[in-house]
Amino acid sequence: MFTALPSTTREFQHWSWSQIEPYYRELIAHHLDSSTLYLWLDSWSDLRRLVIETYNRLYVATTQDTTDQDAERRYHTFLDQIYPVTQAADYKLKEKLLSSSLQPEGFTIPLRNMRAEVDLFREANLPLLAEDLKLSADYDRLAGAQTVEWEGKEVTLPQLYPVYQNPDRVLRETAWRKATERQLTDRHRLDEMWVRYMGLRGKIAANAGRNDYRSYRWQQLLRFDYTPQDCAAFHDAIEEVVVPVIQRLHEKRRKNLGLKALRPWDLDVDPLGRPPLHPFNNLTELETKVSAMFQRVHPQLAEYFEIMRRAGLLDLDNRKGKAPGGYCIDFPVERHPFIFMNAIGVHEDVQTLLHEGGHAFHLFETRHLHYHHQLQNTMEFAEVASMAMELLAAPYLLVREGGFYSDEDAARARLEHLEVILRFWPYMSVVDSFQQWAYENHLAASDPANCDAKWAELWQRFMVGVDWSGFEDIMMTGWQRKLHIYQSPYYYIEYGLAELGAIQIWANALKDQSEAVSAYRKALSLGGTATLPELYKTAGARFSLDRTTLKEAVALVEETIDRLEQR
Repeated sequence: MFTALPSTTREFQHWSWSQIEPYYRELIAHHLDSSTLYLWLDSWSDLRRLVIETYNRLYVATTQDTTDQDAERRYHTFLDQIYPVTQAADYKLKEKLLSSSLQPEGFTIPLRNMRAEVDLFREANLPLLAEDLKLSADYDRLAGAQTVEWEGKEVTLPQLYPVYQNPDRVLRETAWRKATERQLTDRHRLDEMWVRYMGLRGKIAANAGRNDYRSYRWQQLLRFDYTPQDCAAFHDAIEEVVVPVIQRLHEKRRKNLGLKALRPWDLDVDPLGRPPLHPFNNLTELETKVSAMFQRVHPQLAEYFEIMRRAGLLDLDNRKGKAPGGYCIDFPVERHPFIFMNAIGVHEDVQTLLHEGGHAFHLFETRHLHYHHQLQNTMEFAEVASMAMELLAAPYLLVREGGFYSDEDAARARLEHLEVILRFWPYMSVVDSFQQWAYENHLAASDPANCDAKWAELWQRFMVGVDWSGFEDIMMTGWQRKLHIYQSPYYYIEYGLAELGAIQIWANALKDQSEAVSAYRKALSLGGTATLPELYKTAGARFSLDRTTLKEAVALVEETIDRLEQR
Protein backbone atom coordinates (compact mmCIF):
# COMPACT_ATOMS: atom_id res chain seq x y z
CA MET A 1 0.00 0.00 0.00
CA PHE A 2 2.60 2.50 1.09
CA THR A 3 5.15 4.32 -1.00
CA ALA A 4 8.29 5.99 0.37
CA LEU A 5 8.05 4.48 3.88
CA PRO A 6 11.63 4.29 5.21
CA SER A 7 13.15 0.83 5.45
CA THR A 8 15.08 1.69 8.63
CA THR A 9 14.63 3.96 11.64
CA ARG A 10 17.67 6.09 10.80
CA GLU A 11 15.47 8.51 8.90
CA PHE A 12 12.15 7.68 10.53
CA GLN A 13 13.25 8.57 14.08
CA HIS A 14 13.61 12.19 12.95
CA TRP A 15 10.14 12.37 11.42
CA SER A 16 7.47 14.63 12.87
CA TRP A 17 3.87 13.54 13.35
CA SER A 18 2.92 15.49 10.22
CA GLN A 19 5.15 13.13 8.23
CA ILE A 20 3.88 9.96 9.93
CA GLU A 21 0.17 10.79 10.07
CA PRO A 22 -0.60 10.30 6.33
CA TYR A 23 0.34 6.64 6.60
CA TYR A 24 -2.09 6.11 9.48
CA ARG A 25 -4.79 8.07 7.64
CA GLU A 26 -4.34 5.86 4.61
CA LEU A 27 -4.73 2.71 6.73
CA ILE A 28 -7.77 4.07 8.54
CA ALA A 29 -9.46 5.07 5.27
CA HIS A 30 -8.59 1.95 3.30
CA HIS A 31 -11.43 -0.40 2.42
CA LEU A 32 -11.05 -3.61 4.38
CA ASP A 33 -12.40 -6.95 3.17
CA SER A 34 -11.06 -10.44 2.61
CA SER A 35 -9.30 -9.38 -0.61
CA THR A 36 -7.44 -6.44 0.98
CA LEU A 37 -6.94 -7.80 4.50
CA TYR A 38 -3.43 -9.23 4.28
CA LEU A 39 -1.91 -6.36 2.32
CA TRP A 40 -3.46 -3.98 4.89
CA LEU A 41 -2.00 -6.00 7.76
CA ASP A 42 1.39 -5.98 6.01
CA SER A 43 1.34 -2.20 5.78
CA TRP A 44 0.21 -1.77 9.38
CA SER A 45 2.96 -4.15 10.54
CA ASP A 46 5.61 -2.20 8.65
CA LEU A 47 4.48 1.05 10.24
CA ARG A 48 4.24 -0.45 13.74
CA ARG A 49 7.76 -1.85 13.45
CA LEU A 50 9.14 1.57 12.60
CA VAL A 51 7.34 3.28 15.48
CA ILE A 52 8.26 0.61 18.03
CA GLU A 53 11.90 0.36 17.00
CA THR A 54 12.21 4.14 17.12
CA TYR A 55 10.82 4.16 20.66
CA ASN A 56 13.08 1.28 21.70
CA ARG A 57 16.22 2.89 20.29
CA LEU A 58 15.48 6.21 21.95
CA TYR A 59 14.83 4.43 25.25
CA VAL A 60 18.05 2.40 24.99
CA ALA A 61 20.06 5.60 24.49
CA THR A 62 18.73 7.04 27.75
CA THR A 63 19.79 3.91 29.67
CA GLN A 64 23.24 3.68 28.12
CA ASP A 65 24.06 7.15 29.44
CA THR A 66 21.60 8.61 31.92
CA THR A 67 23.55 11.89 31.84
CA ASP A 68 23.09 12.38 28.07
CA GLN A 69 20.74 15.35 27.92
CA ASP A 70 20.35 15.15 24.14
CA ALA A 71 19.24 11.50 24.37
CA GLU A 72 16.77 12.47 27.09
CA ARG A 73 15.45 15.38 25.01
CA ARG A 74 14.88 13.19 21.94
CA TYR A 75 13.18 10.51 24.06
CA HIS A 76 10.90 13.06 25.73
CA THR A 77 10.08 14.66 22.38
CA PHE A 78 8.97 11.26 21.11
CA LEU A 79 6.89 10.65 24.23
CA ASP A 80 5.25 14.06 23.95
CA GLN A 81 4.74 14.38 20.21
CA ILE A 82 4.71 10.90 18.66
CA TYR A 83 3.81 8.29 21.29
CA PRO A 84 0.31 9.58 22.18
CA VAL A 85 -0.87 10.13 18.62
CA THR A 86 0.45 6.81 17.31
CA GLN A 87 -1.26 5.05 20.22
CA ALA A 88 -4.53 6.77 19.34
CA ALA A 89 -4.13 5.89 15.66
CA ASP A 90 -3.35 2.25 16.48
CA TYR A 91 -6.50 2.17 18.59
CA LYS A 92 -8.56 3.22 15.54
CA LEU A 93 -6.92 0.53 13.43
CA LYS A 94 -7.66 -2.12 16.04
CA GLU A 95 -11.28 -0.96 16.10
CA LYS A 96 -11.40 -1.12 12.32
CA LEU A 97 -10.13 -4.69 12.22
CA LEU A 98 -12.39 -5.87 15.04
CA SER A 99 -15.51 -4.25 13.56
CA SER A 100 -14.80 -5.90 10.20
CA SER A 101 -15.38 -9.35 11.77
CA LEU A 102 -12.53 -10.63 9.60
CA GLN A 103 -10.45 -13.46 11.12
CA PRO A 104 -6.90 -13.40 9.74
CA GLU A 105 -5.11 -16.73 9.92
CA GLY A 106 -2.94 -16.99 13.03
CA PHE A 107 -4.73 -14.08 14.72
CA THR A 108 -6.92 -15.78 17.31
CA ILE A 109 -4.74 -14.59 20.19
CA PRO A 110 -3.81 -11.18 18.66
CA LEU A 111 -7.52 -10.45 18.17
CA ARG A 112 -8.25 -11.45 21.76
CA ASN A 113 -5.53 -9.06 22.88
CA MET A 114 -6.85 -6.26 20.69
CA ARG A 115 -10.33 -6.58 22.19
CA ALA A 116 -8.86 -6.12 25.67
CA GLU A 117 -6.74 -3.17 24.54
CA VAL A 118 -9.61 -1.43 22.77
CA ASP A 119 -11.79 -1.89 25.83
CA LEU A 120 -9.10 -0.29 28.00
CA PHE A 121 -8.14 2.57 25.69
CA ARG A 122 -8.90 6.15 26.71
CA GLU A 123 -7.39 9.06 24.79
CA ALA A 124 -7.20 11.07 28.02
CA ASN A 125 -4.69 8.53 29.34
CA LEU A 126 -2.14 8.96 26.56
CA PRO A 127 -0.29 11.96 28.06
CA LEU A 128 -0.46 10.31 31.50
CA LEU A 129 1.09 7.10 30.17
CA ALA A 130 3.81 9.17 28.50
CA GLU A 131 4.48 10.94 31.79
CA ASP A 132 4.75 7.57 33.53
CA LEU A 133 7.46 6.57 31.05
CA LYS A 134 9.33 9.83 31.65
CA LEU A 135 9.36 9.13 35.38
CA SER A 136 11.03 5.80 34.62
CA ALA A 137 13.90 7.67 32.98
CA ASP A 138 14.13 9.86 36.10
CA TYR A 139 14.45 6.73 38.24
CA ASP A 140 17.23 5.38 36.00
CA ARG A 141 19.08 8.68 36.18
CA LEU A 142 18.87 8.73 39.98
CA ALA A 143 20.12 5.14 40.30
CA GLY A 144 22.79 5.60 37.65
CA ALA A 145 24.30 8.51 39.58
CA GLN A 146 24.79 6.51 42.79
CA THR A 147 28.52 6.10 43.40
CA VAL A 148 30.82 5.83 46.42
CA GLU A 149 34.53 6.12 47.03
CA TRP A 150 36.24 2.75 47.45
CA GLU A 151 39.96 2.24 47.79
CA GLY A 152 40.58 5.75 46.51
CA LYS A 153 38.36 5.43 43.45
CA GLU A 154 34.82 6.47 42.58
CA VAL A 155 32.86 3.30 41.86
CA THR A 156 29.26 2.48 41.04
CA LEU A 157 27.27 0.47 43.55
CA PRO A 158 27.22 -2.66 41.34
CA GLN A 159 31.03 -2.51 41.23
CA LEU A 160 31.04 -3.19 44.97
CA TYR A 161 29.34 -6.54 44.50
CA PRO A 162 32.60 -8.56 44.30
CA VAL A 163 33.48 -7.20 47.74
CA TYR A 164 30.35 -8.85 49.17
CA GLN A 165 31.91 -12.16 48.12
CA ASN A 166 35.19 -11.46 49.92
CA PRO A 167 35.95 -13.81 52.85
CA ASP A 168 36.98 -10.73 54.92
CA ARG A 169 33.80 -10.02 56.88
CA VAL A 170 34.87 -6.55 58.00
CA LEU A 171 35.52 -5.58 54.39
CA ARG A 172 32.12 -6.91 53.33
CA GLU A 173 30.32 -4.98 56.02
CA THR A 174 32.19 -1.78 55.23
CA ALA A 175 31.26 -2.02 51.54
CA TRP A 176 27.66 -2.91 52.32
CA ARG A 177 27.30 0.05 54.69
CA LYS A 178 28.78 2.45 52.14
CA ALA A 179 26.40 1.28 49.44
CA THR A 180 23.26 1.32 51.55
CA GLU A 181 24.09 4.68 53.14
CA ARG A 182 24.47 6.13 49.63
CA GLN A 183 21.12 4.65 48.61
CA LEU A 184 19.44 6.12 51.67
CA THR A 185 20.53 9.62 50.66
CA ASP A 186 18.02 9.37 47.78
CA ARG A 187 15.21 8.16 50.03
CA HIS A 188 13.21 11.37 50.01
CA ARG A 189 13.63 11.92 46.27
CA LEU A 190 12.38 8.39 45.65
CA ASP A 191 9.47 9.02 48.05
CA GLU A 192 8.51 12.09 46.01
CA MET A 193 8.80 10.14 42.76
CA TRP A 194 6.58 7.38 44.18
CA VAL A 195 3.88 9.88 45.13
CA ARG A 196 3.92 11.20 41.55
CA TYR A 197 3.68 7.66 40.17
CA MET A 198 0.70 6.87 42.39
CA GLY A 199 -1.08 10.05 41.41
CA LEU A 200 -0.63 9.28 37.71
CA ARG A 201 -1.70 5.66 38.04
CA GLY A 202 -4.78 6.54 40.06
CA LYS A 203 -5.87 8.94 37.31
CA ILE A 204 -5.15 6.39 34.59
CA ALA A 205 -7.36 3.79 36.29
CA ALA A 206 -10.15 6.29 36.93
CA ASN A 207 -10.08 7.51 33.32
CA ALA A 208 -10.46 3.91 32.15
CA GLY A 209 -13.47 3.40 34.44
CA ARG A 210 -11.65 0.94 36.69
CA ASN A 211 -12.10 0.72 40.44
CA ASP A 212 -8.36 0.54 41.02
CA TYR A 213 -5.08 0.52 39.14
CA ARG A 214 -4.65 -3.23 39.65
CA SER A 215 -7.70 -4.06 37.51
CA TYR A 216 -6.45 -1.64 34.87
CA ARG A 217 -2.93 -3.03 34.87
CA TRP A 218 -4.09 -6.66 34.89
CA GLN A 219 -5.93 -6.06 31.64
CA GLN A 220 -3.10 -3.96 30.20
CA LEU A 221 -0.71 -6.88 30.84
CA LEU A 222 -3.19 -9.22 29.10
CA ARG A 223 -3.43 -11.61 32.03
CA PHE A 224 -6.22 -13.97 31.01
CA ASP A 225 -5.09 -17.20 32.66
CA TYR A 226 -4.75 -16.34 36.37
CA THR A 227 -6.09 -13.87 38.90
CA PRO A 228 -4.77 -11.80 41.83
CA GLN A 229 -6.32 -14.43 44.08
CA ASP A 230 -4.22 -17.10 42.35
CA CYS A 231 -1.14 -14.98 43.08
CA ALA A 232 -2.05 -14.77 46.76
CA ALA A 233 -2.44 -18.56 46.87
CA PHE A 234 0.97 -18.89 45.20
CA HIS A 235 2.50 -16.67 47.89
CA ASP A 236 0.95 -18.93 50.54
CA ALA A 237 2.39 -22.00 48.82
CA ILE A 238 5.84 -20.40 48.76
CA GLU A 239 5.56 -19.59 52.45
CA GLU A 240 4.67 -23.21 53.18
CA VAL A 241 7.03 -25.00 50.77
CA VAL A 242 10.03 -22.73 50.15
CA VAL A 243 10.48 -20.59 53.26
CA PRO A 244 11.36 -23.58 55.51
CA VAL A 245 13.96 -24.64 52.93
CA ILE A 246 15.51 -21.16 53.03
CA GLN A 247 15.54 -21.32 56.83
CA ARG A 248 17.55 -24.56 56.62
CA LEU A 249 19.92 -23.18 53.99
CA HIS A 250 20.57 -20.05 56.03
CA GLU A 251 21.15 -22.05 59.19
CA LYS A 252 23.66 -24.24 57.35
CA ARG A 253 25.36 -21.09 56.01
CA ARG A 254 25.51 -19.59 59.50
CA LYS A 255 27.17 -22.70 60.92
CA ASN A 256 29.65 -22.99 58.05
CA LEU A 257 30.66 -19.36 58.52
CA GLY A 258 30.93 -19.84 62.28
CA LEU A 259 28.61 -16.92 63.07
CA LYS A 260 26.13 -16.28 65.85
CA ALA A 261 23.77 -14.72 63.30
CA LEU A 262 23.70 -14.08 59.56
CA ARG A 263 23.80 -10.42 58.64
CA PRO A 264 22.87 -8.92 55.24
CA TRP A 265 26.53 -8.83 54.16
CA ASP A 266 26.93 -12.58 54.79
CA LEU A 267 24.65 -13.86 52.02
CA ASP A 268 26.93 -13.70 48.97
CA VAL A 269 30.24 -14.90 50.40
CA ASP A 270 31.23 -18.52 49.89
CA PRO A 271 30.21 -20.33 53.12
CA LEU A 272 33.37 -22.45 53.04
CA GLY A 273 35.66 -19.43 52.91
CA ARG A 274 36.80 -19.89 49.31
CA PRO A 275 37.67 -16.78 47.28
CA PRO A 276 35.02 -15.45 44.89
CA LEU A 277 34.57 -17.11 41.52
CA HIS A 278 36.31 -15.11 38.81
CA PRO A 279 34.87 -16.38 35.54
CA PHE A 280 36.40 -13.92 33.06
CA ASN A 281 38.96 -11.15 32.72
CA ASN A 282 37.30 -9.05 30.03
CA LEU A 283 34.07 -8.78 28.05
CA THR A 284 35.51 -10.58 25.02
CA GLU A 285 36.17 -13.62 27.18
CA LEU A 286 32.67 -13.43 28.66
CA GLU A 287 31.06 -13.26 25.21
CA THR A 288 33.26 -15.96 23.69
CA LYS A 289 32.69 -18.51 26.43
CA VAL A 290 28.96 -17.86 26.69
CA SER A 291 28.78 -18.31 22.92
CA ALA A 292 30.53 -21.67 23.30
CA MET A 293 27.96 -22.68 25.92
CA PHE A 294 25.12 -21.72 23.59
CA GLN A 295 26.81 -23.84 20.89
CA ARG A 296 26.58 -26.86 23.18
CA VAL A 297 22.90 -26.21 23.91
CA HIS A 298 22.15 -25.88 20.18
CA PRO A 299 24.29 -24.58 17.28
CA GLN A 300 21.51 -22.33 15.97
CA LEU A 301 21.36 -20.50 19.29
CA ALA A 302 25.09 -19.81 19.12
CA GLU A 303 24.65 -18.44 15.61
CA TYR A 304 21.95 -16.07 16.84
CA PHE A 305 24.32 -14.84 19.53
CA GLU A 306 27.16 -14.38 17.04
CA ILE A 307 24.86 -12.30 14.83
CA MET A 308 24.38 -9.97 17.79
CA ARG A 309 28.12 -9.81 18.49
CA ARG A 310 28.92 -8.96 14.88
CA ALA A 311 26.21 -6.30 14.74
CA GLY A 312 27.26 -4.59 17.99
CA LEU A 313 24.01 -5.47 19.74
CA LEU A 314 25.57 -6.10 23.17
CA ASP A 315 26.21 -3.40 25.80
CA LEU A 316 27.55 -5.42 28.71
CA ASP A 317 29.95 -3.35 30.85
CA ASN A 318 29.10 -1.39 33.98
CA ARG A 319 30.03 2.29 34.04
CA LYS A 320 29.14 5.50 35.79
CA GLY A 321 25.92 7.03 34.48
CA LYS A 322 24.63 3.76 33.04
CA ALA A 323 21.15 2.72 34.16
CA PRO A 324 20.99 -0.26 36.55
CA GLY A 325 19.88 -3.77 35.72
CA GLY A 326 19.75 -5.73 32.51
CA TYR A 327 17.27 -6.23 29.71
CA CYS A 328 16.78 -7.53 26.19
CA ILE A 329 14.81 -5.35 23.81
CA ASP A 330 13.62 -5.81 20.23
CA PHE A 331 14.58 -3.81 17.16
CA PRO A 332 11.71 -5.16 15.03
CA VAL A 333 12.61 -3.43 11.75
CA GLU A 334 16.06 -4.98 11.77
CA ARG A 335 14.56 -8.16 13.27
CA HIS A 336 17.38 -8.18 15.84
CA PRO A 337 17.35 -8.02 19.65
CA PHE A 338 19.67 -5.88 21.80
CA ILE A 339 21.11 -6.92 25.20
CA PHE A 340 21.92 -4.44 27.96
CA MET A 341 23.54 -5.38 31.29
CA ASN A 342 26.12 -4.29 33.87
CA ALA A 343 28.96 -6.83 34.01
CA ILE A 344 31.49 -6.46 36.84
CA GLY A 345 33.42 -9.74 36.63
CA VAL A 346 31.37 -12.08 38.83
CA HIS A 347 29.48 -15.29 38.15
CA GLU A 348 26.15 -13.48 38.22
CA ASP A 349 27.26 -11.78 34.98
CA VAL A 350 27.44 -15.17 33.30
CA GLN A 351 23.93 -15.99 34.53
CA THR A 352 22.63 -12.61 33.36
CA LEU A 353 24.02 -13.02 29.87
CA LEU A 354 22.59 -16.55 29.62
CA HIS A 355 19.25 -15.15 30.85
CA GLU A 356 19.13 -12.24 28.42
CA GLY A 357 20.35 -14.58 25.70
CA GLY A 358 17.21 -16.65 26.25
CA HIS A 359 15.11 -13.55 25.67
CA ALA A 360 17.07 -12.80 22.51
CA PHE A 361 16.55 -16.33 21.19
CA HIS A 362 12.82 -15.93 21.79
CA LEU A 363 12.84 -12.94 19.44
CA PHE A 364 14.98 -14.71 16.84
CA GLU A 365 12.77 -17.81 16.87
CA THR A 366 9.67 -15.72 16.08
CA ARG A 367 11.12 -13.99 13.01
CA HIS A 368 9.16 -16.34 10.77
CA LEU A 369 5.89 -14.81 12.01
CA HIS A 370 4.84 -12.43 9.29
CA TYR A 371 2.85 -9.81 11.19
CA HIS A 372 4.13 -7.74 14.07
CA HIS A 373 0.84 -8.27 15.91
CA GLN A 374 1.78 -11.95 16.32
CA LEU A 375 4.89 -11.10 18.36
CA GLN A 376 3.15 -9.90 21.53
CA ASN A 377 4.70 -12.43 23.91
CA THR A 378 3.27 -12.80 27.39
CA MET A 379 5.87 -12.00 30.04
CA GLU A 380 5.00 -15.17 31.94
CA PHE A 381 6.39 -17.17 29.03
CA ALA A 382 9.04 -14.70 27.91
CA GLU A 383 10.69 -15.30 31.28
CA VAL A 384 10.51 -19.06 30.75
CA ALA A 385 12.64 -18.49 27.65
CA SER A 386 15.31 -16.75 29.72
CA MET A 387 15.21 -18.78 32.94
CA ALA A 388 15.17 -22.11 31.13
CA MET A 389 18.25 -21.05 29.16
CA GLU A 390 20.16 -20.54 32.42
CA LEU A 391 19.39 -24.14 33.39
CA LEU A 392 19.81 -25.69 29.94
CA ALA A 393 23.27 -24.12 29.60
CA ALA A 394 24.42 -25.00 33.13
CA PRO A 395 26.07 -28.35 32.19
CA TYR A 396 28.44 -26.43 29.89
CA LEU A 397 30.00 -24.12 32.50
CA LEU A 398 33.00 -26.46 32.49
CA VAL A 399 36.18 -25.38 30.69
CA ARG A 400 36.23 -28.67 28.78
CA GLU A 401 32.76 -27.83 27.44
CA GLY A 402 33.90 -24.37 26.32
CA GLY A 403 32.83 -22.62 29.53
CA PHE A 404 34.53 -20.95 32.46
CA TYR A 405 35.31 -23.36 35.29
CA SER A 406 37.03 -26.43 36.63
CA ASP A 407 34.81 -29.27 37.86
CA GLU A 408 34.92 -27.93 41.41
CA ASP A 409 34.15 -24.34 40.49
CA ALA A 410 31.42 -25.35 38.03
CA ALA A 411 29.70 -27.32 40.79
CA ARG A 412 30.06 -24.33 43.07
CA ALA A 413 28.59 -21.97 40.43
CA ARG A 414 25.64 -24.28 39.92
CA LEU A 415 25.10 -24.52 43.67
CA GLU A 416 25.01 -20.73 43.93
CA HIS A 417 22.53 -20.53 41.07
CA LEU A 418 20.19 -23.13 42.53
CA GLU A 419 20.25 -21.48 45.94
CA VAL A 420 19.46 -18.15 44.25
CA ILE A 421 16.44 -19.78 42.61
CA LEU A 422 15.13 -20.95 45.98
CA ARG A 423 15.84 -17.62 47.68
CA PHE A 424 14.17 -15.77 44.83
CA TRP A 425 10.67 -17.20 45.33
CA PRO A 426 10.20 -15.67 48.82
CA TYR A 427 11.63 -12.36 47.59
CA MET A 428 9.29 -12.45 44.59
CA SER A 429 6.44 -12.98 47.04
CA VAL A 430 7.46 -9.85 48.94
CA VAL A 431 7.58 -7.77 45.76
CA ASP A 432 4.32 -9.07 44.33
CA SER A 433 2.45 -8.97 47.66
CA PHE A 434 3.63 -5.39 48.13
CA GLN A 435 2.28 -4.36 44.75
CA GLN A 436 -1.02 -6.17 45.31
CA TRP A 437 -1.39 -4.25 48.57
CA ALA A 438 -0.31 -0.91 47.10
CA TYR A 439 -2.95 -0.75 44.39
CA GLU A 440 -5.68 -2.31 46.48
CA ASN A 441 -5.02 0.41 49.07
CA HIS A 442 -4.13 3.28 46.79
CA LEU A 443 -4.63 6.11 49.28
CA ALA A 444 -2.65 4.43 52.06
CA ALA A 445 0.12 3.37 49.67
CA SER A 446 0.46 6.94 48.40
CA ASP A 447 2.14 7.67 51.72
CA PRO A 448 5.71 6.28 51.52
CA ALA A 449 5.78 5.74 55.30
CA ASN A 450 2.98 3.19 54.92
CA CYS A 451 4.95 1.55 52.12
CA ASP A 452 7.97 1.23 54.41
CA ALA A 453 5.82 -0.42 57.08
CA LYS A 454 4.15 -2.82 54.63
CA TRP A 455 7.47 -3.83 53.07
CA ALA A 456 8.90 -4.53 56.54
CA GLU A 457 5.86 -6.66 57.42
CA LEU A 458 6.19 -8.72 54.24
CA TRP A 459 9.95 -9.00 54.63
CA GLN A 460 9.55 -10.50 58.08
CA ARG A 461 6.99 -12.96 56.73
CA PHE A 462 9.04 -14.32 53.83
CA MET A 463 12.71 -13.40 54.27
CA VAL A 464 13.81 -15.55 57.19
CA GLY A 465 17.11 -16.32 58.85
CA VAL A 466 18.91 -12.97 58.54
CA ASP A 467 19.42 -10.45 61.35
CA TRP A 468 18.67 -6.87 60.24
CA SER A 469 18.82 -5.30 63.70
CA GLY A 470 20.27 -1.81 63.56
CA PHE A 471 19.50 -1.55 59.84
CA GLU A 472 15.72 -1.35 59.91
CA ASP A 473 15.65 1.77 57.73
CA ILE A 474 17.61 -0.01 55.04
CA MET A 475 15.43 -3.10 55.22
CA MET A 476 12.10 -1.26 55.13
CA THR A 477 13.09 0.94 52.18
CA GLY A 478 14.02 -2.07 50.06
CA TRP A 479 10.98 -1.46 47.88
CA GLN A 480 12.65 1.71 46.59
CA ARG A 481 15.53 -0.34 45.21
CA LYS A 482 13.33 -2.72 43.20
CA LEU A 483 13.02 -0.89 39.90
CA HIS A 484 10.05 -3.00 38.76
CA ILE A 485 7.90 -1.48 41.51
CA TYR A 486 8.53 1.96 40.09
CA GLN A 487 8.90 1.31 36.39
CA SER A 488 6.93 -1.86 35.62
CA PRO A 489 4.11 -2.29 38.14
CA TYR A 490 2.95 -5.87 38.67
CA TYR A 491 5.77 -7.16 36.49
CA TYR A 492 7.36 -9.58 38.94
CA ILE A 493 5.04 -12.50 39.55
CA GLU A 494 6.05 -13.54 36.02
CA TYR A 495 9.50 -14.49 37.27
CA GLY A 496 8.09 -16.78 39.92
CA LEU A 497 5.70 -18.48 37.51
CA ALA A 498 8.37 -18.75 34.82
CA GLU A 499 10.84 -20.38 37.19
CA LEU A 500 8.35 -23.20 37.67
CA GLY A 501 8.14 -23.63 33.91
CA ALA A 502 11.91 -23.41 33.49
CA ILE A 503 12.55 -26.09 36.12
CA GLN A 504 10.11 -28.43 34.38
CA ILE A 505 11.99 -27.92 31.10
CA TRP A 506 15.25 -28.58 32.94
CA ALA A 507 13.77 -31.77 34.41
CA ASN A 508 12.97 -32.88 30.86
CA ALA A 509 16.53 -32.04 29.80
CA LEU A 510 17.95 -34.27 32.52
CA LYS A 511 16.22 -37.15 30.73
CA ASP A 512 16.79 -36.02 27.12
CA GLN A 513 18.57 -32.69 26.55
CA SER A 514 18.07 -32.71 22.78
CA GLU A 515 14.33 -33.35 23.01
CA ALA A 516 13.88 -30.75 25.74
CA VAL A 517 15.70 -28.09 23.71
CA SER A 518 13.64 -28.96 20.65
CA ALA A 519 10.37 -28.54 22.58
CA TYR A 520 11.69 -25.30 24.11
CA ARG A 521 12.53 -23.82 20.70
CA LYS A 522 9.18 -24.90 19.26
CA ALA A 523 7.36 -23.09 22.07
CA LEU A 524 9.46 -19.95 21.54
CA SER A 525 8.60 -19.98 17.83
CA LEU A 526 4.88 -19.62 18.59
CA GLY A 527 5.39 -16.05 19.75
CA GLY A 528 2.06 -14.47 20.59
CA THR A 529 -0.10 -16.93 18.64
CA ALA A 530 -0.94 -19.35 21.49
CA THR A 531 -2.38 -19.09 24.98
CA LEU A 532 -0.14 -19.18 28.03
CA PRO A 533 -1.11 -22.76 28.98
CA GLU A 534 -0.54 -23.84 25.35
CA LEU A 535 2.93 -22.29 25.32
CA TYR A 536 3.90 -24.10 28.52
CA LYS A 537 2.51 -27.38 27.21
CA THR A 538 4.42 -27.05 23.93
CA ALA A 539 7.60 -26.47 25.93
CA GLY A 540 6.97 -29.65 27.90
CA ALA A 541 5.68 -28.01 31.08
CA ARG A 542 2.37 -27.19 32.69
CA PHE A 543 1.21 -23.74 33.65
CA SER A 544 0.33 -23.92 37.31
CA LEU A 545 0.50 -21.99 40.58
CA ASP A 546 -0.33 -24.95 42.81
CA ARG A 547 1.57 -26.47 45.72
CA THR A 548 2.11 -29.79 43.96
CA THR A 549 4.02 -28.27 41.04
CA LEU A 550 6.01 -26.09 43.42
CA LYS A 551 6.90 -29.03 45.66
CA GLU A 552 8.11 -31.05 42.68
CA ALA A 553 10.30 -28.18 41.50
CA VAL A 554 11.76 -27.50 44.94
CA ALA A 555 12.46 -31.21 45.46
CA LEU A 556 14.48 -31.37 42.22
CA VAL A 557 16.47 -28.28 43.17
CA GLU A 558 17.18 -29.59 46.67
CA GLU A 559 18.20 -33.02 45.34
CA THR A 560 20.60 -31.40 42.90
CA ILE A 561 22.07 -29.18 45.62
CA ASP A 562 22.69 -32.25 47.79
CA ARG A 563 24.38 -34.06 44.92
CA LEU A 564 26.60 -31.10 44.02
CA GLU A 565 27.63 -30.61 47.66
CA GLN A 566 28.89 -34.19 47.80
CA ARG A 567 31.38 -33.64 44.97
